[in-house]
Amino acid sequence: MRMPSEPVNFSVEQIQDLNQKLSTLRHDINNQLSLIMAATELLRHKPQMADRMLNTLSEQPGKIGAALTKFSKEFETAFGISSPRTHE
Repeated sequence: MRMPSEPVNFSVEQIQDLNQKLSTLRHDINNQLSLIMAATELLRHKPQMADRMLNTLSEQPGKIGAALTKFSKEFETAFGISSPRTHE
């Protein structure tokens, strides 16, 4: 990763925006983790629900990963951090 060579300055509005995005990320991840916990508990009490709950469970890691990736890109953009490009 290439870091900025100069100090990075933010306005109050930019800090508020980044903080809101972080808050949204925390909220989204907590929701996904809650779904995992609820599905797990339901499976303990009603194993016959396995097929239905397995879909719910298997979707959550991808959703968490996507939320983290989205925030990471916004964070890196805000701070002027760039990732090295990979050659294909």
